[in-house]
Amino acid sequence: MNIEDKIQELNRRKEELSLGGGQQRIDKHHAGGSLTARERIHALVDQDSFQESGLFAEHRCTNFGMAGKLMAADGVVTGAGSVNGRLVHLASQDFTVAGGAAGEMHCTKIVQMMQSSLKNGSPFILINDSGGARIQEGIDSLSGYGRIFYNNVMLSGVVPQISLICGPCAGGAAYSPALTDFIIQTKAARMFITGPSVIRSVTGENVTAEQLGGPGAQMNISGVVHFVAEDDLDAVAICKRLLSFLPSNNLEDPPQFPAEEVILPDKQLNSVVPANPRQGYDVRDIIVRIMDRGDFMEVQEFFAPNIVIGFARLQGRSVGIVANQPSVMAGVLDINASDKAARFIRFCNAFNIPIITFVDVPGFLPGVEQEYGGIIRHGAKMLFAYSAATVPKLTVIMRKAYGGAYLAMCSKDLDADRVICWPGAEIAVMGAEGAVDIIFRDEIKKAQDPAARRKELVTEYQESFSNPYVAAARFQIDDIIEPSETRRYLAMALDIVHSKREFRPQKKHGLIPL
Repeated sequence: MNIEDKIQELNRRKEELSLGGGQQRIDKHHAGGSLTARERIHALVDQDSFQESGLFAEHRCTNFGMAGKLMAADGVVTGAGSVNGRLVHLASQDFTVAGGAAGEMHCTKIVQMMQSSLKNGSPFILINDSGGARIQEGIDSLSGYGRIFYNNVMLSGVVPQISLICGPCAGGAAYSPALTDFIIQTKAARMFITGPSVIRSVTGENVTAEQLGGPGAQMNISGVVHFVAEDDLDAVAICKRLLSFLPSNNLEDPPQFPAEEVILPDKQLNSVVPANPRQGYDVRDIIVRIMDRGDFMEVQEFFAPNIVIGFARLQGRSVGIVANQPSVMAGVLDINASDKAARFIRFCNAFNIPIITFVDVPGFLPGVEQEYGGIIRHGAKMLFAYSAATVPKLTVIMRKAYGGAYLAMCSKDLDADRVICWPGAEIAVMGAEGAVDIIFRDEIKKAQDPAARRKELVTEYQESFSNPYVAAARFQIDDIIEPSETRRYLAMALDIVHSKREFRPQKKHGLIPL
């Protein structure tokens, strides 16, 4: 063969391998409403920016009829490209090749991309669409998964890791996404450790794949998933938007966008919080009015909705938002809300993203179920996460800030850089009525008109303590401002503290309550 013949042979092989499991399987994949592994990559990365690695990789298994059996790219497409001009490394499992089953070489390719991501300081993205471990390869397949898990941990806190679940993700394969920072699951995808048939045979429970591993279960109930996408293209769009808020690695700041030259007061903010302390409102209405262009990317929207977390920009800078949601359970903190917030706070801290906290919290949720579930250790996670965070921390107390929940929502004592209040804020150990019932129990009982006396004492307590001025007098509050000035104040404060540096005692790591 001359060189031209060899080039033709090369092109023929590349074309054949690029078809994965073949056109028939691709057509079947499309008929199910899914994109192929390569189509997902090309939808994600900038045009003509993807450089594939490992197209010619082959398995070396000879068991159970595997000898000589061709599996294009060993069922996973790996390489590097750019998203909005920024480098990413990625792997996309190919369901048209043996159901995307992961074997030794399949996992080796993924691990190599993870290590390249670590070396080059770029985000790592894994698009999951696999039936699980390649059974024919036995321990080699399990070993491959183990190496992926190990490298997930090595990348953790160094580069952002994002998992897209676009098909099945079962068994041990589900643990890799759980070790990444964010999981985006399409409505057609399913993710679980043990499937419905195994559960039925072991426990006798009857459950469908949708009930067990659909996005409704993994977002709303378990809190495993962070974003739910309509389809593959929507998952890619969510991934791109998420990346726009994040730095490429822990040594960089997030991308910065143009800032407004003049910030005008927003008088509508003065009337967003109801005068009645028992009336709820949607805290997201406040967030979007304060952040740039009303752009707020909420994370885990349907899990523990009594607390709101997500990303936004303030004067072009990425910020993480943590906010009580008074329209759900009055914004009280419970086990799930504490876990949700603590994990997000730690992510922001790892990747140099300032945290802005909006507070309207009546306390931690009381009850036997919460106590038996460990609300003490779960709530302590928030105290730990905020205390350990060294990024700029700005806190806005909008209305209620009671008891330990006031502290857990990034008070001055947890080293917040700025804490401001709106005039209607109430900072106290507990609400006026509860406090009066404890402090003046005997006096109320002995009064000629207990109800009238209790009402008088509640009013006195509110006038004395249910306001921000006592806390401001103790310098627990930096300033009390008109709500309309919040955006301007936060923007100026962020400019001032953006370059803060904190030095903590040397140690391997703190021991967060689990």
